[in-house]
Amino acid sequence: MSTVLQSLSTELADAVESAGRAVVAIHARRRIPASGVHWQPGVVVATNHTINRDENITLTLPDGTTAPASLAGRDPSTDLAVLKLAGQSLPVASLRRDAPPKIGELVIALGRPGPGLTASWGVVSRADGPWRTWQGAEIDSLLRLDLAIYDGFSGGPLIDAAGRVLGINTSALARGVPVTIPIATVERIVTELLERGNIRRAYLGIGTQPVRVPESLARKLELKSDLALLIVSLESGGPADRDGLLLGDVLLELDGTAVNDASDVLAKLGGDRVGKPLAARLIRGGQVKALQLTPGERPTSRAA
Repeated sequence: MSTVLQSLSTELADAVESAGRAVVAIHARRRIPASGVHWQPGVVVATNHTINRDENITLTLPDGTTAPASLAGRDPSTDLAVLKLAGQSLPVASLRRDAPPKIGELVIALGRPGPGLTASWGVVSRADGPWRTWQGAEIDSLLRLDLAIYDGFSGGPLIDAAGRVLGINTSALARGVPVTIPIATVERIVTELLERGNIRRAYLGIGTQPVRVPESLARKLELKSDLALLIVSLESGGPADRDGLLLGDVLLELDGTAVNDASDVLAKLGGDRVGKPLAARLIRGGQVKALQLTPGERPTSRAA
């Protein structure tokens, strides 16, 4: 048994050493540096919430030397940022694209909150399908981890026992719970950030709250469901405000689909919907009313 454990220990240490050659420290905030992964030649992937400035960003490379980096783009909705690194010969991460992580699989979270590498091992505790962040971005799969979080966790890679990267770790998307942004999401966001510098997302400028339509009114209006969304806030001059939506309106449907949760609205607001009208059905003054709402492009500075 001791031989088996020693062999496993050696293999894990080798995996950490191999994957760590592509992990850098990022100096773009006060106090402790963040981590990043050399994803492709000259491109470092990091987490948005750890990049607190757009200029004067430096990296500490695995050999201890420092190098300047420039911000290529950021996306608060997925908590991803991309940095450009020029003139450095640095190994790129080995990515595991062929198979998604499994529940119970042994994994290691790496970080570099300075010159040295840190590692924390555990298991994948949850692996579900696509989910949406509170800012409306779709993440291809929900990967939750059962492991300790150390300084530099966010922006570092999650690796398998062979040292292949499974995604980018963050503590900013699920109320402090450690999650991993999977490779498919990272690569999609990185491609767009390198092309445009930001992610195009649609928005209406509304705040909603789930409500239940009184049974008598639902019956009178012949509604299919008594669940809907009350408009509780409206951005002045925003897309929905310009199109005539009012505070107190009760939104029933958007683009032909019933809505009873904020996520139902976010599902209709992909980047391809900017400028394209959405048919809305709502209750106003005790009557059902139809309205056309045309989403605008969310300003890059908007947090929600």
